[in-house]
Amino acid sequence: MNVDVREIEHSEADAELLAVGLYEDGSLADGLAGASGAEAAKGDYKSLSPAFLGDRRVLIAGLGKRADADPERLRVVAALVAKEAARLRAGSLAWALPEADDPRAAAEAIVAGTILGAYRFEGFKKPPPEQPVRLDSLTLLAGDEVAAAAEAARVYAEAANRARDLQSTPANFAKPEDLAARAEEIAAGSDAVSAEILGPDQLREKGMGGLLAVSQGGPVEPRLIVLRYSGGGSGPTLGLVGKGVTFDTGGISLKPGAGMHEMKYDMSGAAAVLESVAAIAELGLGIDLVAVVPSTENMPSGTAVKPGDVITQYNGVTVEVNNTDAEGRLILADALAYAVELGAERLVDLATLTGAVTIALGSTYAAVIANDDELAAALAAASARSGELTWRLPLHPEFKELMKGKVADLSNLGSQRKAGTITAASFLEEFVDATPWAHVDIAGTAWDVGREYTGKEASGFGVRLLVELARELAG
Repeated sequence: MNVDVREIEHSEADAELLAVGLYEDGSLADGLAGASGAEAAKGDYKSLSPAFLGDRRVLIAGLGKRADADPERLRVVAALVAKEAARLRAGSLAWALPEADDPRAAAEAIVAGTILGAYRFEGFKKPPPEQPVRLDSLTLLAGDEVAAAAEAARVYAEAANRARDLQSTPANFAKPEDLAARAEEIAAGSDAVSAEILGPDQLREKGMGGLLAVSQGGPVEPRLIVLRYSGGGSGPTLGLVGKGVTFDTGGISLKPGAGMHEMKYDMSGAAAVLESVAAIAELGLGIDLVAVVPSTENMPSGTAVKPGDVITQYNGVTVEVNNTDAEGRLILADALAYAVELGAERLVDLATLTGAVTIALGSTYAAVIANDDELAAALAAASARSGELTWRLPLHPEFKELMKGKVADLSNLGSQRKAGTITAASFLEEFVDATPWAHVDIAGTAWDVGREYTGKEASGFGVRLLVELARELAG
């Protein structure tokens, strides 16, 4: 979407639709109070009231009470306005920046909410006789001081929408090789990014036992995708790891058939990591990072890994595979150990890892489990600013005890049905050495969230969080 910031009067904006915010305890700006239909407008949160300023269409968006105003409310309202613009077949929109304590944060919220709210997955349907009008232009009526914030929001919101495209693409069109191709596109688009793709032969040479074991049940070959970004940062190198299971049947421990089609979303962590790297590079942030994405399908067959099999991970740790549907931690273990070897000095992984996190936190929060308070605090701050909410869960030695194996070092499934999200993270901690690390379980937030700017399909969760974290850590 084209986004620009212009300090002009409402009447000078040449967009097809003009949006203005109205607080419950506020009033419309001079020149708008007399607009036809404005007298009926109320400032109730999320209300939309049409009006006309001469022959110009105006949408008066209720912002609620001024004391309750925050970026999240602005994101929601901006998304509602974007959806109404689509209904009105408006291809261009002008937004008058509402009064706010932090104008830059308000500008980011409106731009992000508009772009995220205007998203739709084109999919594979036959084109309709009359193509819908796409909102492709946003003008923010504000001063130059918010221009950089608006541009940052454009970059990370469009990256989140690209992640949503990857998530929503059916598994027969989004295989590990396709994620690898996207990584190479990202590298080709920036001199600061390089890509390395490891195929099955290289994975065997390196001893990536987790990734190889999960992939052995089907004909689709796995990939380990590595992206490096050199931003010239003075701080520690940030490592990002994203789970990339492009379709998860559960393997021999087969999932129920109902809802299995949603398992194309099991690569949501990979999508978020890939597109966050693209956004970080486009923003030119002063940070060095390495991203590692292990990607495979998890299929049942006569060659599939079996419950009870023992595998050896990249760092030499042996694991009893007591449930083949707990496959994400096996491929992440290899990737985390490899990221540390490649020089990651702070490490964050994103994964649709456990159904237990949805029971605990629903679709409102992603879980964070970390071995480092400073990194956890940085993630919490990035969460608050981005609106991608996280909640920290604890680590404890007793959780590690639940993950010990009987005939191997570890089991990939806890010995008791307790603390499923935390025990999965405790397993992963065994592969990061002493590196400051945080695990983000996005199984409840990657799709079917239902916010106005995410809808109920793919959400792109994690892109805004990781970009905000990189902005926080950039030197």
